[in-house]
Amino acid sequence: MITYQADGIQMPEFKHREVSAWIKTVAAAHDRRVGQIGYMFVNDAKILEVNKEYLGHDYFTDIITFDYDEGDVIGGDIVISVDTVRSNAEMFGKTFNDELHRVIIHGILHLCGINDKGPGEREVMEKEENKALEALVK
Repeated sequence: MITYQADGIQMPEFKHREVSAWIKTVAAAHDRRVGQIGYMFVNDAKILEVNKEYLGHDYFTDIITFDYDEGDVIGGDIVISVDTVRSNAEMFGKTFNDELHRVIIHGILHLCGINDKGPGEREVMEKEENKALEALVK
């Protein structure tokens, strides 16, 4: 089950059912099934608080993924800063919804085992994000 909640902000508008189906399709392409995934949409102040409290990082970010995978079943909590998504969309010349979808699937790709911190990993993540975004019917 995939759930979507907002904490302290208005829920961003997107088609929850279609996005959930898309997430399941992307997970299946990586030989994974979807278990419990909870999305929480927050502002910059809240994601900074989460980043400090749980990861010991004192900086803003667009997404934090907490991984609760069990075997081939992905699960986790995904916290997304709508403020940073909006800023990144402007910076990269994308629409808010395009950037929101990129970040939504970024968390799923992390749960599927794709990383983006080591040498060459960022390029792999971007390739997988782009492939997933092509599969999303907007």
